[in-house]
Amino acid sequence: MSILRDIGGDAVLVAGGARAILLQIANPSVGAGVASHSNFTSRPLDRLHGTLAFCYAQVYGTESDRQAVDRRVNAAHGPVTKAPDADSAGYSAFDPTLQLWVAATLYDTAVQVHELVFGPLSDEAADEVYRGYAVLGTALQMPADLWPEDRAAFRSWFDAELEKLEVSPEALSVSRQLLTLDRAPFWLRAGLPAVRLVTAALLPPRLREAFGFRWTLRQQRRFDRMLRVVRVVWPAVPRGIRHLPVRYYLRRIRG
Repeated sequence: MSILRDIGGDAVLVAGGARAILLQIANPSVGAGVASHSNFTSRPLDRLHGTLAFCYAQVYGTESDRQAVDRRVNAAHGPVTKAPDADSAGYSAFDPTLQLWVAATLYDTAVQVHELVFGPLSDEAADEVYRGYAVLGTALQMPADLWPEDRAAFRSWFDAELEKLEVSPEALSVSRQLLTLDRAPFWLRAGLPAVRLVTAALLPPRLREAFGFRWTLRQQRRFDRMLRVVRVVWPAVPRGIRHLPVRYYLRRIRG
């Protein structure tokens, strides 16, 4: 089994999902599109389901699975467009540079979470994972040469992009919907304090503050304690259990 298939299907990566979404919507064009065309309050799991189904289909699915998911994603992206005007630069979900940014946040978050729990990847493994994550963009409209050539080029580009991000009022509103989910089922809301803690810990400090997270020494200690437990417990969980989401979403796609 490839390193990408082993790492990419681990359910622990879902812990970084909110961090990836907040980085995405801090891009003004992505944030405006999500604010206008998504509703985390009434359908809080839709974006999570859609993103996970797409990712797992690209890495683990058959050609038929990938085609089915690509059609669904493209159909959902169709209405997500707005022409430039005096107030904004406009946006389109088919814009390859925005697809690059979304794929990049998923890759960067996945590696960060994996290495926090399991330790650093070897250079060989890290290169394989990096090359594999490009498919999350190229499966749609992003040309392959838009993905930075290697991990060093990616890090330079990604860090520069982070400095350009701004948390607009629309992005802030979406983040609050995502991290409160007032109308979500109780079982989902019960886990949100942990989600908020992990999300705040993983965000760059500037964006953490811009999204309104309060980060104190006490919260850092809570996160450190959580991480120590996860580092001991999670690697001991059988791989079949850690990869349950892959099987679940492939069944959803085929159903």
